[in-house]
Amino acid sequence: MGGSEEGGEYRDVEATVAPPQLGMYEPLLEKEKGFAIADGNGNGNGNSANGHHVAMIGTKVSPIESLDFELVENEIFRQDWRTRKKSEILQYVAVKWAFVFLVGILTAITALGINIAVENIAGMKFLWTVKFMQSDSFVMAFVVYAGFNVTLVTVASLLCVYIGPSAAGSGIPEVKAYLNGVDTPNIFSIKTLFVKILGSIGSVAGGLIVGKEGPLVHVGSCIASILGQGGSVKHGLTCKWLRYLKNDRDRRDLVTCGAAAGVAAAFRAPVGGVLFAMEEVTSWWRGPLLWRAFFTTAVVAVVLRTGIAWCKQGHCGLAGEGGLIIFDVSGVQDNYGLNELVPVVVLGLLGGVLGSLFNQINAKIIMWSGGWLKKKGKFAKIAQAVIVALITSICSFGLPWLAKCRPCPDHLTIPGEKSCPSYGRAGNFKNFHCPDGYYNDLAGLFFNTNEDTVRNLFSKGTNGEFEFSSLFLYLGSAYSLALLTYGIAVPSGLFVPAILCGATYGRIVGMVMGMFYKNGPIDEGVYALLGAASFLGGSMRMTVSLCIILLELTNNLLLLPLIMLVLLISKTVGDCFNDGLYSLHVHIKGIPFLEAHPPRFMSHLTARDAITRPLIWFSKVERVGAIVEVLRSTNHHAFPIVDNDEQSGKPVLFGLVLRSHLLVLLKKKQFLEDRYSYAEKEQSSLVSSAEFAKPGSGKGLTIDDIELTAVEEEMFLDIHEVANTSPYTVVETMSLAKAYTLFRQLGLRHLCVVPRTSEGQPIIGLLTRHDFMSNYLLNLFPHVRQNNYTKIQAFTSSAVGSRL
Repeated sequence: MGGSEEGGEYRDVEATVAPPQLGMYEPLLEKEKGFAIADGNGNGNGNSANGHHVAMIGTKVSPIESLDFELVENEIFRQDWRTRKKSEILQYVAVKWAFVFLVGILTAITALGINIAVENIAGMKFLWTVKFMQSDSFVMAFVVYAGFNVTLVTVASLLCVYIGPSAAGSGIPEVKAYLNGVDTPNIFSIKTLFVKILGSIGSVAGGLIVGKEGPLVHVGSCIASILGQGGSVKHGLTCKWLRYLKNDRDRRDLVTCGAAAGVAAAFRAPVGGVLFAMEEVTSWWRGPLLWRAFFTTAVVAVVLRTGIAWCKQGHCGLAGEGGLIIFDVSGVQDNYGLNELVPVVVLGLLGGVLGSLFNQINAKIIMWSGGWLKKKGKFAKIAQAVIVALITSICSFGLPWLAKCRPCPDHLTIPGEKSCPSYGRAGNFKNFHCPDGYYNDLAGLFFNTNEDTVRNLFSKGTNGEFEFSSLFLYLGSAYSLALLTYGIAVPSGLFVPAILCGATYGRIVGMVMGMFYKNGPIDEGVYALLGAASFLGGSMRMTVSLCIILLELTNNLLLLPLIMLVLLISKTVGDCFNDGLYSLHVHIKGIPFLEAHPPRFMSHLTARDAITRPLIWFSKVERVGAIVEVLRSTNHHAFPIVDNDEQSGKPVLFGLVLRSHLLVLLKKKQFLEDRYSYAEKEQSSLVSSAEFAKPGSGKGLTIDDIELTAVEEEMFLDIHEVANTSPYTVVETMSLAKAYTLFRQLGLRHLCVVPRTSEGQPIIGLLTRHDFMSNYLLNLFPHVRQNNYTKIQAFTSSAVGSRL
């Protein structure tokens, strides 16, 4: 084994292969500009702020690692597949389908539970508040209303700060990172799932301008991950028959199905859920996964409809059909013409500008508040959430007083709206402080749950229900509150805030169109829908999945051309300014994410250029003490195996061995007396493939768990049987952009770089995720830094590095 370290040189005098010494790889990024990566060629001590991934801005930091999506082709695993019976293969396939079935059922039940809890808690809050308002005790009504909101948000914040910091926010950036190959710590733990569910109930029922749709994506992914790893060993919640998919590749598929199930449960959009997972969160897709994801979302749809039918019978308290966004436009006129193209283009432009501006300002706020909160400690995070809850309560209770009371319409065309004004917990025509026969249009927007406000804005047959002043006031307030809220220490989604803002200015455009075309064919509610689509496209930059989700919500295919057009325009405009919101948050949190396309400057570099430090290598049979010393002194997760070719006698690259596999062999202690006795080792002494299964919760074996005597350290270990004999390799002259594309599309963790000629050492180095980070490469090669046009950045490179 070649290699060097400050403490001395490690070289086996009996080694027949002696390539040049390859020293330990060290982190090359400055601490304030690096990323926490420990994926084989780095120690993982750098990060965006101070060396580690930040699950929630300002929280305690932790190092992160890459995931092993590549299939390891070694002798043990090949033998395992050769000896498997047809019944065992059938069982493996059946378990995978059973898991996705369970993911669909559990995600749908969880979504129903969250909806029922939110509707009941929020309904109780509004009933108590309205009771005091009807007795003219307005001060007491505000105290009750604000007290409910502050208490619920405080509980949600306490859970996030002290129990599950990874549950803060929507969780979609972390799910994207996991499916990209980044193992963010505790993102799918049972604690995170518990806090995500309870925290979502508290933040949504507490009146914040947030939604539970984004958190449901995280919830579905958590359920899938926990099922895939067979529960939690740490908490004693395990089941042996569930522990079949003990590898990152199968868990990745399960998490993808969980993310699709979360969207399907949030919007009752099964096809949209599959497309959302494919377009937004995954970095890798294949045919069988499409079928399983589709099956999962179909299960979700069936369970949701069953649950809603059960709730309609009065079994869910104050929750009926509320809490699940639905907009039925089957009864409105939709024979639009060329006159409607102008407002659609206007909505697309508005969505692109306002959406990208939202991303920009929100990223700035989070970067500023994150640094401030880190200095102040955990109490400051809770105080921030409480202040935002109090401001939201003041706005939602106080601003409706600025609106005029309007007489009730002569006839009601809103399905389910029985009377005007409405005194209960929901309804379009809120009485608020108005006399009988009058309603407060601004209260119908503010003094409601977010989902009921969406219904009010989307409602058909309500042309003229809202005043221009009320809509402009609500738009400014909702936009500002969403900017302040998204990023605080509570579970929060952005789908609902985006829909609220977009639907509001969409309704304004519809009212303007009504002034020019008195008998215009399109309802104001349809303009609200198109406005919501424009803001979603301008902020999140999704097209196909959003289009299908909105179509499944509206149940009207005739609106497809308008929705497609507004999404394309808003996304195109938004892309001119910055990245989508989730991509920005991935970078803000210091996650080493590999984008779909390599930066242009990589085409000017070669694979050899990215390797600036040597690496450790082993022989096929290596001294135990040398292996232990390397594992103790480095954080590498893969080591090349270099040995002499039996025919030519030249050193060749035999394969790649993983750190985790070496630890298993050391734990088994099946050592050899000398280097040449491995040929006589009995086949029965081989370890089974099940022993190499990757653990779920926790990191599994570490070198500290291995106890060896001095005699054992002088023995030898045969490692060729666990080596991946067909690792992916690229020649040193390949452009780094091409190597980047290969690395990302294949979901690799390690990519071997081999020399162009066969003379000398057979391998130059390993490329890992660390080596493809833009800020690392630009620090090494500042002359390739681009000076031409780039997108407006929401944060500076000195804070979290350049765009990937």
